[in-house]
Amino acid sequence: MGNINPHERYVNFYTDFAFKKLFGTEANKELLISFLNALFAGRENIKDITYISTEHLPDSALERRAVFDVYCESTDGDKFLIEMQKANQEYFKDRSIYYSTFPIREQAKRGDWNYELKRVYAIGILNFTFDNKEEFMTTAKICDTNTKEVFYDKLTFIYLEMPKFKKDESELKTLFDKWLYAIKNLDKLYEKPLALQEKVFLRLFEQAEIAKFTVAELQNYEASLKVYRDWYSITQTQKKESFEEGMAKGMAEGEKLKAVEIAKKLKSMNIPISQIIAATGLSESEIEKL
Repeated sequence: MGNINPHERYVNFYTDFAFKKLFGTEANKELLISFLNALFAGRENIKDITYISTEHLPDSALERRAVFDVYCESTDGDKFLIEMQKANQEYFKDRSIYYSTFPIREQAKRGDWNYELKRVYAIGILNFTFDNKEEFMTTAKICDTNTKEVFYDKLTFIYLEMPKFKKDESELKTLFDKWLYAIKNLDKLYEKPLALQEKVFLRLFEQAEIAKFTVAELQNYEASLKVYRDWYSITQTQKKESFEEGMAKGMAEGEKLKAVEIAKKLKSMNIPISQIIAATGLSESEIEKL
């Protein structure tokens, strides 16, 4: 397969194919259950999940539909939206809020209903950063702006900014650490790390091994990998162009500052403005303001 490196043993978790195969299929739901329990670290105890259709139609033809990456509910009825997001978007948070409304509205019951809702979790695994803080995990709820206390605890947004997770294998202490390490480094591994020997990770490696894919799976993975690499190439080009533009702007500003300092000195020496213009490239009006 043209897009698959023969030296890569396991899939790239950030591709749509890998994410949905490993976290979004009935055969591998134990992987998602383990990940969610590790994420919640005892705050939730998920014993089983049921996958729900990822395509959600609007209430009318005038409204927009939503297609989720992975959508499931626990035996307690709590809803989980899990999204893999490769790149930042201008209205990323708005999109996240919009998607969360579907599992809320779908709980409405016909006839008598007291409006009691099950918990809804919108979880984003992000291959980008959206702020400058050091913490890689952001947990957001609806809060009282005066008391800073949680006003409503049944709607939770959790964002994992994967580029900020920098632990190496020797630093992995918790199951959550291990999951993040596996997600971030899966396609770079060839041997199973000693720190990831739990049964759930042995299952992960078994399901993620490219050599065990069917022909159809290989074709789907290659197509998904091409999309991912095209996206990566575009973002790297944009970063390079932004860096070069920033460097050029910085150099231009530096040259301008030098010219201003020279003009000030020449002006203090009563050098004619015409000569200062020739020496610095500044305009007559710029020199007169100094």
